[in-house]
Amino acid sequence: MLDRLKTILRSRFGSAPALADAALPNGVKGVEVLADMANRRVMRRYTDRPVDDALVETLCAVALSAPSKSDLQQADIVIVSDRGQREKLEALLPDNPWVKSAPVFLVFCANNRRHRLLFEWRGRPFVNDYLDPFFNASVDAGIVLATFVAAADRVGLGSCPISAIRNHAQAVSDILSLPDHVFPVAALGVGWPSFEGVMSPRLGLDVTIHRDRYDESGLREKIDSYDRRRETVQPYKAQRYTDKFGQSADYGWSEDKARQYSVPERADFGAFVRRKGFKLD
Repeated sequence: MLDRLKTILRSRFGSAPALADAALPNGVKGVEVLADMANRRVMRRYTDRPVDDALVETLCAVALSAPSKSDLQQADIVIVSDRGQREKLEALLPDNPWVKSAPVFLVFCANNRRHRLLFEWRGRPFVNDYLDPFFNASVDAGIVLATFVAAADRVGLGSCPISAIRNHAQAVSDILSLPDHVFPVAALGVGWPSFEGVMSPRLGLDVTIHRDRYDESGLREKIDSYDRRRETVQPYKAQRYTDKFGQSADYGWSEDKARQYSVPERADFGAFVRRKGFKLD
């Protein structure tokens, strides 16, 4: 089982830590969980089998059991099951046609409203009205989203986050009737997988794990190596913005990301957040 975990990590990162059985006090069970988590696949194709409503709610409960900053509990999940509501949201995502096939559609929201209401009910001034409340609520929602994904994986469901809803944050907010200080962070499509999914290779562990202090030594060479590794196992099917940049003979992760953010994305999100009542000073 330990060999399986290391094989998966090498497939994901190009290397694996020198983990020994003695490092895991609960032995095989712990290794199995880690291997399954490391083997997580992106899932955008689902069977027609419905997902039981009680299972979805249970997974939401498990996700909302995740750590929360100062016990403020600033994350909400909107289960979108009404056909009309889904169609409105799907219409905002024409570049994500797979969204329509997901049996379950969830929107994870950051909620700083409840916290502020406590002050209103008690007649006290809200003196922390700056960037931190927005950041704390956003992180809480992200943690809940990640925990839901992990929980869904454990019961055999597949999922794929949908950050593109922030391209239309105001429209999503209007559709879901989100009040001030509540905003969408990401959506999630969920369903029973129709295939094994796709493993996305990640940057090497020597890029993203640091010891005692941040270290960028050899970064460009390490990213060049990652580009080559990714091209070998998961080449890009299409290149972005060829009308602007042409076709590249060496099109790896770094070129794709440089092209992706060569055009403005969500330039109005800050204005939307301020309309929601947040001060970002």
